[in-house]
Amino acid sequence: MSNIEDSHALLLKACATVGLSATGAEPIRIGENALWRLPLGIVARISRPGQSAAAGRELAVARWLRNCGVPAVRPLEHLREPVDVDNNPVTFWHELPPHRPGTAADIAPLLRRVHELAIPDFPLGHLDPFVRLAVRIDGAATLDDTQRQWLRDRLADLQAAWLSLPAGLPPSVIHGDAWGGNVAVTPTTTYLLDFERTSLGPPEWDLTATAVGFGTFGTVSDSEYTAFCEAYGADVMTWTGYPVLRSIRELRVTCFALQHAAADPARHRAEAHYRLSCLQGQNGPRPWGWTAVS
Repeated sequence: MSNIEDSHALLLKACATVGLSATGAEPIRIGENALWRLPLGIVARISRPGQSAAAGRELAVARWLRNCGVPAVRPLEHLREPVDVDNNPVTFWHELPPHRPGTAADIAPLLRRVHELAIPDFPLGHLDPFVRLAVRIDGAATLDDTQRQWLRDRLADLQAAWLSLPAGLPPSVIHGDAWGGNVAVTPTTTYLLDFERTSLGPPEWDLTATAVGFGTFGTVSDSEYTAFCEAYGADVMTWTGYPVLRSIRELRVTCFALQHAAADPARHRAEAHYRLSCLQGQNGPRPWGWTAVS
């Protein structure tokens, strides 16, 4: 989403198409995807161009999870498919009650429930942990040629390692982006949300997000990580395949930071290049104390 004005223009078109009021619409978050709060407790989500299939899958996943008894954010019942506005898919959701973001211990029981579900009868696709990484490396304007080639080589090494992962938990439905910001905790219920990356894959991928918060970022405490493992019933860090998944996660969040650095070097270059130097072995052992980029 290029800016708030462009996003608002798309919102007005989408609401007019489906007969919803956009009067007084308030931006919740404007990023690669945009969220707007509408009257009558409705939230509009504007996805990136060309993502209609993914947006339709999000709607299907949300409805399926609720039918399976997993608390999840709820789409509007009468709008079964995304609305296409200038190639941007727009979906409409019921706003959640007042809530706080989830903790590691909040998300673990929901992940276990999702991982235990039978595979649904609609196509989910298989997890691609490398989606958009090559594009982000190529577009990272703050890199020199040596740094860029190092990242390309690292990506190739991890793509090969991904294909040779040791046996682990049985493949299942996975959330795909399992961090606290994708959990909403109300006084009575904990909800899952944001199913853009929900797919079939190794359950360990979902667990690795919290493990990397603990072991790499240093933002999850010892006690929080212990509570997470106890609530889920396993510690992914003891699996022999964990270093590969950890390295993929670390590469993903480094490339994400480099993308932001290209757009706003003054704000993000230092953090992005610090992450890169950590991956290259220049800053000692983990945790590296990485700072969130947004």
